[in-house]
Amino acid sequence: MMQTFQHGGDITAFAKICGCSLDEVIDLSSNINFVKPHIDVDFNTINIAPYPNYDSLYESIADYYGVAEDQMELFNGGSSAIFSLFPHIKGNHKGLPLRCAIYAPAYLEYKKAANRVGYELHIIDRFNAMDEEVAQGSFVVFVNPSTPDGAFYDIRPLLEKWHSRNCTVLIDESFIEFTPHTSATGYLAQYPNLFILKSLTKYWGAAGIRMGALLSSVQNIAALRQREPLWKLSAFDAVYIQAVLQDESFAKRSEIANQESRDYLLELLQKSPLIKRIYPSEANFILVELYGITAEELQERLTPYRVMVRNCENFDGLNKYHVRIALKEVEKLQRLKEVFHA
Repeated sequence: MMQTFQHGGDITAFAKICGCSLDEVIDLSSNINFVKPHIDVDFNTINIAPYPNYDSLYESIADYYGVAEDQMELFNGGSSAIFSLFPHIKGNHKGLPLRCAIYAPAYLEYKKAANRVGYELHIIDRFNAMDEEVAQGSFVVFVNPSTPDGAFYDIRPLLEKWHSRNCTVLIDESFIEFTPHTSATGYLAQYPNLFILKSLTKYWGAAGIRMGALLSSVQNIAALRQREPLWKLSAFDAVYIQAVLQDESFAKRSEIANQESRDYLLELLQKSPLIKRIYPSEANFILVELYGITAEELQERLTPYRVMVRNCENFDGLNKYHVRIALKEVEKLQRLKEVFHA
């Protein structure tokens, strides 16, 4: 049985089971972009003696997202942003009980953060109860595109509904770069209680570089910064992210490669007798419901091929038959053939 907040597979432990090196594992449990940006940086030349200065970093990222620098706070990863924002929002309610409405299934760290801070949890089933009402003044969490299924939602009517209930809203857009859709940043001026979470590593294929951003109004960001330490990011993180943002060819290369991968994986899954349902996805992963085999049993069959997938049974609303498969190079996805068409 999976642990409540367990994430994707442990690639190091899996490699030991397979008796192979990390490079030989095909990690389809990881939702990190397999396309890599072109960078030209000699990290040996970076001066790490002084404390880092983030001026140029903030300027670059704010320009990329189309917001002002004082509408943004950076964190060493999206999870760090979540665990900073949750107590901040609750603290603003002066100790009064606060309900956190999470549209699920969703990234598991949201539920973990809500429990740690002491929110009253309200889990809303996105698949079957999207119209369920949220309590007045709730803290609403919505991932768009969603995880682990990758659906994209028209956020405008939802924002209007939440605003009418005087809710504080966090929209997680960690995977929006994989879609053709427009960010909700255009609504920041209209909805003063809106926060938007951005990942600066998933799309750029660099989970080891820990950086995420929260976007909101100038007033909200100023209040949030009062609780934050001065130096949260390393000089290496800052230089790397600024370098990838200069790769003007990356977006097109990523789009073409991911589409090729998606087409191949969808065709393979559609023809497989092991698949009961394929969830429509606009992100860089596909959620499926298995037929006649559990996620754990599928992983056992895939292990001799050194392939890992994401067992999704610990997501709210999903069960032991749900698996998420990430888009990777077509030649790596070909290892799925013998198992899915056996």
